[in-house]
Amino acid sequence: MTLTQKIAWDDTILPFQLDRSGIRGRVARLDRTLEQVLAQHAYPRPVEALVAEAALLTALIGQTVKLRWKLSLQIRGDGPVRLVATDYFAPAAAGEPARLRAWASFDAARLPETWQNPIRLMGRGHFAILVDQGAGTTPYQGITPLAGASLADCAAGYFAQSEQLPTRFALALARAQEPGRAEAWRAGGAMLQMMPKAPPRIEGGGSGLAGLLAPEDVVDGPEGEDWRRASLLLDTAEESELIGPFVGPEELLVRLFHEEGPRVFGAQPVAFGCSCSEAKVRQSLSIYSARDIATMTTPEGRVTADCQFCGAHYDLDPASVGFEARDAGDG
Repeated sequence: MTLTQKIAWDDTILPFQLDRSGIRGRVARLDRTLEQVLAQHAYPRPVEALVAEAALLTALIGQTVKLRWKLSLQIRGDGPVRLVATDYFAPAAAGEPARLRAWASFDAARLPETWQNPIRLMGRGHFAILVDQGAGTTPYQGITPLAGASLADCAAGYFAQSEQLPTRFALALARAQEPGRAEAWRAGGAMLQMMPKAPPRIEGGGSGLAGLLAPEDVVDGPEGEDWRRASLLLDTAEESELIGPFVGPEELLVRLFHEEGPRVFGAQPVAFGCSCSEAKVRQSLSIYSARDIATMTTPEGRVTADCQFCGAHYDLDPASVGFEARDAGDG
């Protein structure tokens, strides 16, 4: 296998459908994109693992949104890791890459010296998905409690509880070293989701943790058999197959689902990207009076702002920001 062949499926999201069962899905691989996401901050290893898992989930889920829409994950808890936030920006036009960014807020003093399951570092909290359809619309938001052994479990629970769509993830993350490159994170995974239909009526609570609905609770009859069969097949995926880089997404689908009639669609490239700008910083400050701006001004007489996602630093003249701004800019 040549290096060119291997790179061809890195940082891509491949949508597919299982024709026999009417189940759709996606396979995602993140390499350089994930490297750039994590390079914006010097995270401790368990925080890196959480951010990497959240970024991979966002790539798998986000590929469903329409052009120019944005999908975000916000995972909040009361543990040492307080917040993991991600954004998936759909391409501005067909053929362009989607953009992905992520960051985490944490209390380094509360992080344990040893850890096994990163999600435990978030404690109790909630898992939210937000979809922004653009100017003039109200963003959609769905929230479920943090429940499960991984962020993937939380995402599957979210779709069962909030959307009543059976959804399943198989994710793998690891640090790997290739010739000529430093050790870095790679991530890969697959997602299955039943096609939307009228959900079965659920009486009482679900079978998930804390009585939440689980994917198996929202599908029945022949569709339930199809779902269980596809889920069992997905469970046979090995970590090395999910991550790659030596097993392509289409090869993985044939190995897992050859009897299900897998049909692939055009792959979506994805890259690290941020939407911050000086104009957006100025807009966010436009609601403040000159007195408010004075409280934000540094001893050096500047108003500064930093982007948590990409590290961009903005340094502004106080007289040029706020709704009482006297100057148009720093000129």
